Amino acid sequence: MENNGAQQRAARRENAQDGKRGTGMYPLLTRDPVSGDELIVTRLECPSSGITIEGQFSLGWIGRLTQEQLDFVELMVKYRGNIQKLASEMNIAYNTARNRLDDIVTALGGTPEYDGRPDRRSVLDKLAAKEITVEEAMKQLKG
Repeated sequence: MENNGAQQRAARRENAQDGKRGTGMYPLLTRDPVSGDELIVTRLECPSSGITIEGQFSLGWIGRLTQEQLDFVELMVKYRGNIQKLASEMNIAYNTARNRLDDIVTALGGTPEYDGRPDRRSVLDKLAAKEITVEEAMKQLKG
């Protein structure tokens, strides 16, 4: 029986496609693709020793972020928090990078810094819902 389990693990490792983050493994899923809820880890395995640990383990703060947000955090660390370099690397506008960072801060339970500018997304959402006129939206966006 034990040998069969080892063979199954070896087969899974062989079937994993190389190039998935350079480790032959799939990227970490942090959200249930159906409900969008946070996932928990129920099994940990060491490929070299075959040791398996089962239980219910939290992904911690990582579990509250999407894969795209995790990739963004990785680049933030790589560029030591320099949003301008990060935006350049991602080929996006500085404000887009800043908004993504604000989304991550919110996902982690924090409050994004208020820089005195109106929340563009909120203003545009109000405009789309016809809660404000184009003129009011322009006025709010110009500050």
